[in-house]
Amino acid sequence: MTFALPAPGDTPRRPLPGSVRLAVPGRALVLVAGVPGAGKSTLLRSLPGTRGVRVLDSETFRGGLGRLFPGVPYARLRPLVHLTHRAAAVGAALGATPVVVLHLPATSARLRRAVLALARLTGRSSHLVWVDVEPGEALRGQVERGRVVERESFARHTARAEGTAGRIVAADLGEAWDGAVVVDRRTAARGLVLER
Repeated sequence: MTFALPAPGDTPRRPLPGSVRLAVPGRALVLVAGVPGAGKSTLLRSLPGTRGVRVLDSETFRGGLGRLFPGVPYARLRPLVHLTHRAAAVGAALGATPVVVLHLPATSARLRRAVLALARLTGRSSHLVWVDVEPGEALRGQVERGRVVERESFARHTARAEGTAGRIVAADLGEAWDGAVVVDRRTAARGLVLER
């Protein structure tokens, strides 16, 4: 199932000076990760419509399924949103689009390693962009976007994410990314430029 990009309410914008620049020559899979509310969607807002790039943001699938099943609470739609989002990621990685950008919290090492395996299996280089924020700042980001994650779920994300940025910077994450970068929320707000 494919839904139009950008997600409802998002307006594509040009990256600002000082934006995140990422070299992704050839076939690449880019994972944009961080706790809910970190600023991942804001970082990606400059990419929809970029030639040779496919952006897979779970919010797009959430919005599309919400329109298909109006009145159904998200808690009941969540498994279907996750399934369609991940299936689309596999399909895109197997496809011909040169660069696939995947938006996921990916606070668990297990999920990040699954994305790494997908990149390897589909002959793509793997790149991680980790948007690092304090929990309070992420909560403010959730309020600003108009969707606050359940307290227990957010607590799990923040617990799993703790120390991830430091391990990336120290090259001690224990994951074989071809490239990994840590950005803060302010830098993420300037957008992303993929240099091919």
